[in-house]
Amino acid sequence: MADKRDVVIVGGGHNGLVTAFYLAQSGFKPLVLERSAQVGGAAVTDEFHPGFRCSTLAHAAGPIRPEIVRDMQLEQHGLRLITPEVCVTALSPDGRALTLFQDADKSAQSISAFSQKDAAKYAEFQQSLGKISKVIAEALATTPPDIDHPSSGDLWGMLKTGRAIRKLGKKDMYRLLRWGPMAVADLAAEYFETELLRAVVAARGIFGTFLGPWSAGSALVLLIRAAGDSHPAGSAMFAAGGMGALTQAMASAAKAAGAEIRTGADVIEIRVQNGAATGVLLSTGEEIHARAVVSNADPKHTLLKLTDPTHLSPDFVQKLQHYRGNGTVAKVNLALAGLPRFTALKTGDASVLDASALRGRIHIGHEIDYLERAFDESKYGSFSRQPYLEATIPSLTDPTLAPEGKHVMSIYMQYAPYKLKGDWPLCDWDVQRKALGQTVVKTLAEYAPNLPELILTHQIITPRDLEEKYGMTGGQIFHGELALDQFFTMRPLLDWARYRTPIQNLYLCGSGTHPGAGLTGGSGTNAAREILKELKR
Repeated sequence: MADKRDVVIVGGGHNGLVTAFYLAQSGFKPLVLERSAQVGGAAVTDEFHPGFRCSTLAHAAGPIRPEIVRDMQLEQHGLRLITPEVCVTALSPDGRALTLFQDADKSAQSISAFSQKDAAKYAEFQQSLGKISKVIAEALATTPPDIDHPSSGDLWGMLKTGRAIRKLGKKDMYRLLRWGPMAVADLAAEYFETELLRAVVAARGIFGTFLGPWSAGSALVLLIRAAGDSHPAGSAMFAAGGMGALTQAMASAAKAAGAEIRTGADVIEIRVQNGAATGVLLSTGEEIHARAVVSNADPKHTLLKLTDPTHLSPDFVQKLQHYRGNGTVAKVNLALAGLPRFTALKTGDASVLDASALRGRIHIGHEIDYLERAFDESKYGSFSRQPYLEATIPSLTDPTLAPEGKHVMSIYMQYAPYKLKGDWPLCDWDVQRKALGQTVVKTLAEYAPNLPELILTHQIITPRDLEEKYGMTGGQIFHGELALDQFFTMRPLLDWARYRTPIQNLYLCGSGTHPGAGLTGGSGTNAAREILKELKR
């Protein structure tokens, strides 16, 4: 006889765990089904070499919404967040480094070595970004309104947002309306003249997207990220024990609230009868009936693979097939025998390295044109031979991740298109895997010449791996492109941005829904609120 449950949640990523917690807290008994051996989705920690552990995919928090940390009492469940003083260190091929700090005055002092004008402008930009980001944060925390039939709650939410925008004042209100559709390169150039500073600010508007710094709408991506962290180039927030410690704490909190979590449970079908979801089928043949099914998988995987598309209208299927979601990010993790010596960070004594600058994020991509050229290669189906990189050395702030005296290095590589051009084997990521790893190491070695000799092993994760092993359709880390036409009321599709689907009792809670901006927990929180309204009726 099939098991019967209140709610089944497909996928134990961070949004699924957040949704499970809030449903359990409200008296329901959600069952989370995760196909992997551990929960976490893109936020997991693995030992990839004996004694070396690393955040396998995401290496920094979104940052996670403060109210989620508070409500779930994550610190009581073992979470310890690490926020180093250094946000990001941007390196230049000419041997210079620009370090930005949590403290705006320290950042300005660092910038003054490049430009006094930029140092003065930095505080102005951060102040405006901070004011505007508060308004955006309110919008990200709300459910997109029903466009055709707005409820009184929708109208009230829109009124509150409108009033918040008016309170910005004329200058910042104008900026908010103008910045969103802009290219992030233009936005950075309005404030700064130093190419290295422009590039590190602009990079925040292109990470994880199929956009270059000159792409229209890339400034919106920066604004979405600024809603959780108003530092112009973004700060750095890590979890002790790697990002898997964050999702393990979430799982513990969800179970304490009354949720049940099963790992190694592979859902192969969402059962639908008479236009309504009735439960799920596992690869073992086990069937679980449920009052509601919530999917933490991306919209395409949920509605075109786990669900028979014949239950959907042809028009909806066609629109969902055109929902853009091809990934551009690869991940390389390195086990190192020692600390890389970055040329730009040597002190007055050439034998001494300023390691404090490496405790945050490390940015490789010294000018806007460099970032745009990296994007150009991906447009034509090649991975960038001079890529934009974001690296961290988490063992500097958390020595438990590596043996004493040794280190781990976590590197995002962009751009690596999901679909490679050419005939087989050139278009096969398994064939190109080694070349991608070599490109990343070669690029880093231009700034840290001793890096290659320190490498004990590589872990190379391609966009194809992200799809096949981690279930991200197209290797898209955000479950769908972050863009103007796939944002707010249009995420994932117009008329379907309220966490419901055309199939009754089937809901979405992953990053393919609003706001969908990485490891923040925003989609899971918003989805839980709407699902609870339905379940309580």
